[in-house]
Amino acid sequence: MGNRKIIHLDLDAFFCAVEELHQPELRGKPFAVGGKPGERGVISSCSYAARAYGVASAMPTSRAMRLCPQLILLPGRRKAYSEASHNVMEILGRQTARIEQVSIDEAFLDVTDLPQPGLELAQNIQKMIHLELNLPSSLGIATNKLIAKIATDVGKAAHRGSGAPFSIREVLPGQEATFLAPLPVRALPGVGPKTSERLNRLGIQTIGGLANEAEKVLAGLFGKYGHDLFQHAHGIDNSPVVSEHVIKSISQEVTFSRDVRDVEALHNTLRELAEQVGYRLRRQRMHAKTVKIKVRWPDFSIQNRQTQLSQPTNQDGVIYQAAINLFDHFWNGVTPVRLLGVGASGLGDDVYQLSLWNVPTEKERSLLAAVDGLKERYGHEVVQRGSAIHPKARDE
Repeated sequence: MGNRKIIHLDLDAFFCAVEELHQPELRGKPFAVGGKPGERGVISSCSYAARAYGVASAMPTSRAMRLCPQLILLPGRRKAYSEASHNVMEILGRQTARIEQVSIDEAFLDVTDLPQPGLELAQNIQKMIHLELNLPSSLGIATNKLIAKIATDVGKAAHRGSGAPFSIREVLPGQEATFLAPLPVRALPGVGPKTSERLNRLGIQTIGGLANEAEKVLAGLFGKYGHDLFQHAHGIDNSPVVSEHVIKSISQEVTFSRDVRDVEALHNTLRELAEQVGYRLRRQRMHAKTVKIKVRWPDFSIQNRQTQLSQPTNQDGVIYQAAINLFDHFWNGVTPVRLLGVGASGLGDDVYQLSLWNVPTEKERSLLAAVDGLKERYGHEVVQRGSAIHPKARDE
């Protein structure tokens, strides 16, 4: 069997690139999409001019503003980002149907069956995305997803200009281990700070050093993950490009700009989050068997609770009632809340027998369908409960 031909695509500073399409005057300026000054938000994406000051994605907004006082903060255009992502995926779909979209700005393509060399295909894809959509992208080409992803990361990291990288990096068949060897262990996807620190304490600094360790030793230190580390350090990854991503859970959460202990505000937030989860379930034509909540306290500790439903649902009211029961059961009514989240899992689209007490009335179905239609056409903010309109500012 011949080598696979996998391409990894990453849209460079995607949110910022889309913002520049709508506001060309932002080009070359330090700006970011994310939180507001004085609040607890984080930076979602930042321009390359902002990165020159040390600003980075996932950085608290307050720190970003200290590093770059002239930083321009933008709230974001979710609909525009979604549309741009859809257009990019449409371009990829012209090349092959074997596409795995892993996020709004990232995807893998399996182009093994195409006659053109991988590098040529990557160059054509990058050119089309730039010419048709005016968006920058970076790509990696390799025999598997692991190496293709790292190739993209290495190509982007080597960029030293003030604009987008527009990088393309190819790792030829048989060169996987050689390519990986000098890279730090943190370059392997899934190796976080703790694992990296543990490996460093063992004297393992690079992926090449990791590859020199015996598989049994790594398995003894890390269990099953040790076997994966050994395989990945040698550039081995047999995971397929999965064209249809299976959704395992749906969740929504919100971080308050100030810690909240007002029970009405917290209950209203749970209702809003439940409605968003219900809406997404209905859009996917799915029902959930489990409802869960997530709470972060002022000390940054997190508590999660979940409950099994008697019957699967995609109804806002059922999700809200389950969420509020979970929350009221363990909240002491005094400790302020920093973050709230509502999620649904155990998803399925099978036909099932509803219990008598869980059947939404035709009026409820019609109302939800009408509200969903308005949200679909005009955005989520167009319809709100009266109780949800309150002055408590939040970062979503």
